[in-house]
Amino acid sequence: MEKLAILGGEPVRKEKICYGRQWISEEDAKVVAKVLTGPLITCGPKVEEAERLLEKYTGAKHAVVCSNGTAALHCACIAAGVGPGDEVITTPLTFAASANCALYCGARPVFADINPETYNIDPASIEAHITDKTKAVVAVDFTGQAVELNEIKAICEKHGLILIEDAAHSIGTAYEGKMVGSIADMTTFSFHPVKTVTAGEGGAILTGDDELYKKLVLAHTHGITHEDELFEDAPHEGPWYYEQISLGYNYRMTDFQAALLISQMGRIEEFKKRRKEIVERYNEAFSKVPGIIVQKEIPESDTCRHLYIIRLDFDKLSCTRREFFDAMSAENVQCQVHYVPVYWFPYYRHLGYEKGLCPNAEEVYKGIMSIPLYPRLTDEDVEDVIAAVTKVAAAYAK
Repeated sequence: MEKLAILGGEPVRKEKICYGRQWISEEDAKVVAKVLTGPLITCGPKVEEAERLLEKYTGAKHAVVCSNGTAALHCACIAAGVGPGDEVITTPLTFAASANCALYCGARPVFADINPETYNIDPASIEAHITDKTKAVVAVDFTGQAVELNEIKAICEKHGLILIEDAAHSIGTAYEGKMVGSIADMTTFSFHPVKTVTAGEGGAILTGDDELYKKLVLAHTHGITHEDELFEDAPHEGPWYYEQISLGYNYRMTDFQAALLISQMGRIEEFKKRRKEIVERYNEAFSKVPGIIVQKEIPESDTCRHLYIIRLDFDKLSCTRREFFDAMSAENVQCQVHYVPVYWFPYYRHLGYEKGLCPNAEEVYKGIMSIPLYPRLTDEDVEDVIAAVTKVAAAYAK
């Protein structure tokens, strides 16, 4: 058996590789530079072009790009009419923004448990947590795999709830042949650098509902309108005139971010193809490694995966997750953990949340670890990751 690098052995690779990384091409840089040296660097034509492109790609009727994925979720909750006294159901196995967006509106997040095999929110647990205060469901496509949209949509329709699909991980994923972005009442994207496509930061909200769209536009632009038909108190005095008709925020995307997004979207099929190739190779390899559990995928989801998560089976391993994590780092494969259950954080504890709310999510969290997945990984990089996981798992096998 090979000696672990953390114990003085040779690492599987010489250079450190991280779990995620953007891929900015020379063409990406050129289109951004062109906007930066042009007359408009914010609120310019690239923003509208990016919105039309997202509509075309996803099949959604409307798209609103904004400053980041968190802003997208906040705007979606505003458009859904979420407010004080309301409840919003979401998953604990997510980035905090999926729950914080309810708090921003004065509502209370309610955490439904997950499916322990797919790691996505469990539709049955959603229904079990619905009360007369429930206003919306924020269902997260964890790692890029679509949630069980048919079941969740049916539950939301039955109870008169708004379905917000947090698709921060899943641009490029399709569900039963329909692109994510065209299915839920509202869908939010994130364009953070480690996501499938990036705008540096940036986000978007997509919807097929005209009234929700109007509310989203207002929410991300201070609640201010230049549209004559929306004016309430004054005649149209001239081209300078505008009115604030609701409380909104400055969540706009810059024109150079939009330019980068447009350029990245031109490569999304290339990115998807490579991500799928890597996932297929990982699945093949790790299904044969004792002590490693592979995330299950539902057949309805044609997944463009943002994260690849291995789950450690401690019935077959003698180490802790920290020991496995540190051993991987010593092999020069830097992993990450996604995510700490949201209600475990001190802020949520101060709000009255306690451990034990979602047993499946808490149990899954204890063993999960994200390994490198991004399009620039070479075949050699991928094999090094597999070698490191296999090596560490074998060293700690019971």
